[in-house]
Amino acid sequence: MKLIIREAKIIDPTSPFHDKTVDILIVDGFIEKIGTSLANEENADEIKLDNLHVSQGWFDSSVSLGEPGFEERETIENGLTVAAKSGFTAIALQPNSFPIIDNQSQINFVKNKANGSATQLFPIGALTKGSEGNDMAELFDMKKVGAVAFGDYNKSQNNANLLKIALQYVQDFDGLLIAFPQDEKIKGNGVANEGIVSTRLGLKGIPNLAEELQIARNLFLLEYTGGKLHIPTISTAKSVQLIKEAKAKGLQVSCSVAVHHLVMTDEKLEGFDTRFKVSPPLRTEQDRQALLQGILDNTIDMITSDHNPMDIEHKKMEFDMAKNGTIGLESAYGALMSVLPLEKVIEKLTAGKTIFGIKNAAIEEGAKASISLFNPEGQSIFTKESILSKSKNSAFLGMEMKGKVYGILNQEKLILA
Repeated sequence: MKLIIREAKIIDPTSPFHDKTVDILIVDGFIEKIGTSLANEENADEIKLDNLHVSQGWFDSSVSLGEPGFEERETIENGLTVAAKSGFTAIALQPNSFPIIDNQSQINFVKNKANGSATQLFPIGALTKGSEGNDMAELFDMKKVGAVAFGDYNKSQNNANLLKIALQYVQDFDGLLIAFPQDEKIKGNGVANEGIVSTRLGLKGIPNLAEELQIARNLFLLEYTGGKLHIPTISTAKSVQLIKEAKAKGLQVSCSVAVHHLVMTDEKLEGFDTRFKVSPPLRTEQDRQALLQGILDNTIDMITSDHNPMDIEHKKMEFDMAKNGTIGLESAYGALMSVLPLEKVIEKLTAGKTIFGIKNAAIEEGAKASISLFNPEGQSIFTKESILSKSKNSAFLGMEMKGKVYGILNQEKLILA
């Protein structure tokens, strides 16, 4: 592969070419030369796109695909194509398939399925067997074959002692644990954020306390055991504060927030539209503002789409009965650009790689070419035609998006949307 990317503005503070508009020559998957008006002496292909900006490849720390077992929701092959056309060079795959990804052979299965794709797949192994919360899964075995972290997707670990032992155990091989923050007893039968909207609509509420109590407990455990803990998809102002205090103490804790929690509130539930039923639930404007502030002051380490495809049979039903989840890969960049500055969006879409132990590739000569291509300007409306996933359960339909993703260059493949 020989390719020249023409007139690209580089957004990468680790690169000597940060904020400069240059040409980039890529040969056999590596950046050979960066400069202005590069001569095409090697008969390379060329691409030139309107207002082209490039950055280090984006990483999504929470993607569900379905396969194996729920291929009607999404396959690994199509899911990785969606990710590539949405600007992501790497995703962490959640273990919530059927069977649950809780052993070495399941890790190998999903990795083999991803072979040859432009977007790299990094599996998350289940923390407990069958994600049932009772017995620890074979964590070391999964780590040996490529699991980047361990957690039970959207299931809280009610057994504090099991989480304590797991935090101690994974330190032997520098493992990362993911602890979804929700106290199941306090959540009860809740389906929406407990507040004015849920009261007005007659929906059972999930108080902020369900999340915050679990985070406080897990941080106490982390302080006791040491090790590394990732808290995914936080959604309340108090959660941001708790994590900020834990970081000030020197605890190795990281956290993410989902795109939909940065751009939407529980006011969206007015029409009982199940596209907006997510876990944790959409919260208030006060919480949303606190999450944005947590991004700006770097309390929150990364942003995830929390992409979770659902078939229509599990969404087109009464609000109480519908499954949680929205797809989010296709809309992530455009939605984020409507609420955050460009450099912060890029920072939070790339920072997660370091935490998950994935190698970063700066945009410099001699480095591996792992690049996201995009345009930060322009407005568009997110429509059904914008959805590339097999499932169509997007909370972002009808939303105004800013900017445009062109695609990625990764694994010696150029994928354009």
